[in-house]
Amino acid sequence: MDKKYILLGKTVAELEKFMLDNAQTKYRAKQVYNRLYLKSVGDIDSMTDLPLATREMLKEKAQICSAVIKDKQISKDGTIKYLFENQDGTYSEAVLMRFDNRANLTACISTQVGCPMGCSFCATAKLGFIRNLSYEEIVQQIYLIQADTGLKVTNIVFMGQGEPLLNFDNLIKSIKIFREHFQVGARRITVSTCGLIPEINKLAELDFQSTLAISLHAPNQKKREEIMPVSKKYDFENLIKCLKKYADKTGRRVTVEYVLMKDINDSVNDAKELAIAIAKLKSNVNLIIYNENEKSHYKKPLKESIQKFKYILEASGKKVTIRLERGADIDAACGQLSAKFNK
Repeated sequence: MDKKYILLGKTVAELEKFMLDNAQTKYRAKQVYNRLYLKSVGDIDSMTDLPLATREMLKEKAQICSAVIKDKQISKDGTIKYLFENQDGTYSEAVLMRFDNRANLTACISTQVGCPMGCSFCATAKLGFIRNLSYEEIVQQIYLIQADTGLKVTNIVFMGQGEPLLNFDNLIKSIKIFREHFQVGARRITVSTCGLIPEINKLAELDFQSTLAISLHAPNQKKREEIMPVSKKYDFENLIKCLKKYADKTGRRVTVEYVLMKDINDSVNDAKELAIAIAKLKSNVNLIIYNENEKSHYKKPLKESIQKFKYILEASGKKVTIRLERGADIDAACGQLSAKFNK
């Protein structure tokens, strides 16, 4: 049996060709396009502006997605964690976050099944690397969330499972689709990386206008190498130099992400050393309170340590925010995604 044509991720031109090949008009392709990207309808039967014969053809020869929602958990704070089953039986995750005082709806999505980076504090790292997601599978996460909730995702962060820059081509293609088809602005998309210098340089050459977030998590090479193996390949000093060039080339501030872990990287000296290291980097700092999980021995920092750390960085002239913890009770917070169905 032939594999069905996947509709999502296709341009108007690609949909037009498919419809013409199946004795339909170009106009029908535009109707399908609008239903996919602007309405995120749940299924082909819901495309009620299409004639019944067109819908029957689509059900026979096409499908909207190759992935399905396998499981959904809702946190007491309203955060929703989705587990998607891909066509090959692997699983990936995404998280939808709502904030009471904001109109924005933020989705944290994955680019890989598992992750090869091996960061010691992250539950996803314990899965190891299984494979990259295709650009269609990346895009499907947003579509399925919108179809399930009936809500429009306004902000997208590539901070789910995997290292986005190791899946570079699919990442860039999915961002293009989000911008052009889902109508999400470049400034409302954030890509988080462990710090792959060659790929950051490639983003700079593309004049990347979305936000680049760097998972730094340590104030120097020694500490970073202990918790993030990637630092053995791309050392701290060269990474900072690379980020400075990136900021100069794109004109965009970098977001420095820093997970605070008790007695590991949360001391006053750590804060002072970090402030010096990033003093000349055009950047904002996002402090993340470590989310404890069963796969790690690290602990949450004391509130006093968090406030001191923030104060020292602010005194150095940096804009500092503390990331709101969302979905920790359903293992949906930063560093907790472990796709428990994955084998």
